[in-house]
Amino acid sequence: MATAADISLRAEAIKPRIGSRVLNSKEELLTGKISAEIRDLLEQRGVLVFPQINFTDEEQIAFTKTLGKFAPERAGGDEVISKITLDPTEAGESAEYLKGSLYWHIDGTRNDVPILASLLSCKKPSPKGTGNTGFANCYAAYEALSDEDKAAYDDLKVLHAPWATVFYHEPEPSLEKLKGYMRIGENELPLVWKHQSGRKSLVLGNTAHSVVGKSPSESALILHGLRDWATSEQFTYSHEWTAGDMVIWDNTGTVHRAEWYDPDCGRMMHRTKLEGEEPWES
Repeated sequence: MATAADISLRAEAIKPRIGSRVLNSKEELLTGKISAEIRDLLEQRGVLVFPQINFTDEEQIAFTKTLGKFAPERAGGDEVISKITLDPTEAGESAEYLKGSLYWHIDGTRNDVPILASLLSCKKPSPKGTGNTGFANCYAAYEALSDEDKAAYDDLKVLHAPWATVFYHEPEPSLEKLKGYMRIGENELPLVWKHQSGRKSLVLGNTAHSVVGKSPSESALILHGLRDWATSEQFTYSHEWTAGDMVIWDNTGTVHRAEWYDPDCGRMMHRTKLEGEEPWES
């Protein structure tokens, strides 16, 4: 039997520019012996898939803690699993807010320090052909830009506002709803995040409302153009869920979205998160 000292990371690439499958056993992962390697691979690949690892909630929480500081869902909250579903009978009021998750986004754009990563386990998938989760590598998308484009975008700022996400799924929201979303707050962020590692990534998604100092039409062309570029086939991976799968994505270097599914189908994911370690402005 292999000892803890013999454990090494076993992984295989999914696509050239995004995604790897981690093939280690549950027991090996829970030792924490390869956590540093997993974090390095996550930063390089953007998304890590653990096929049918079948973590219990307690094991998922324990594994999360091997990778960094556990981030509760709310400040001062308990270290518990968050249930992610569009079913209002399960999600309650958050089901409405989660409609925005069907569009490309980064979590925590209104915070000074966004979460580092999310871990999502599939308890019940939606019917085949629906309910995938899509990921796009915004490190790779930036690195593949021309030098001319990099120079044009490097110093731009973008207003990010959760209220802007409402218009993706409800073009004519009530004033009351809009005011409610506006109370969540806004944040002015760099379009290009200059990370402490020296790498750079694009900060995009459905909270991106406008480029500071640009006209509405200029902003739209920049933000939607870069979103199209970053979410093109070469930088993206769409994970088709099987019960027991777990996926980790680097929230600081990817955008993600849930792909459409029937809210009544019972699709259920359990999420934990890693607390952020790097502010937007490094």
